Amino acid sequence: ALTVRDIMSRDTFHVYPTTRIDDCARQLAAHKLSGAPVTDRYDNLIGFISEQDLLEPLMQAVYYCHSAKDISSLMSEDVLYLTPSQQIMQVAKLMTDNKPKIYPVVEDGRLIGIVNRRQVMTALLQGQEHCVPV
Repeated sequence: ALTVRDIMSRDTFHVYPTTRIDDCARQLAAHKLSGAPVTDRYDNLIGFISEQDLLEPLMQAVYYCHSAKDISSLMSEDVLYLTPSQQIMQVAKLMTDNKPKIYPVVEDGRLIGIVNRRQVMTALLQGQEHCVPV
């Protein structure tokens, strides 16, 4: 059975609590991501930031023409994450119960990759191809 390790993307794009809101928004756009893990400088997962989290403060910064703050106060600290050994069916179930489109993959507390819905759907489709009709 496929596991998270088999499908995860090892591109561990992440930001830091000190990343400015506008820089974070630019980086998400450049990577075509709807959100990113937040780590400390040792790659320990400490939060998650989404485009949605950034919208309001970005609007404020633009409207009042003031410089954007960092993301430390915006990031959610209660992060849903996966481990490399989890089965894809488990992950698919998790994704139907919860909202995140992107899940950080963590091993020994450290960020080692991410998994998104599309990767899980692709894995499920591959699984379906190997099904034998009853």
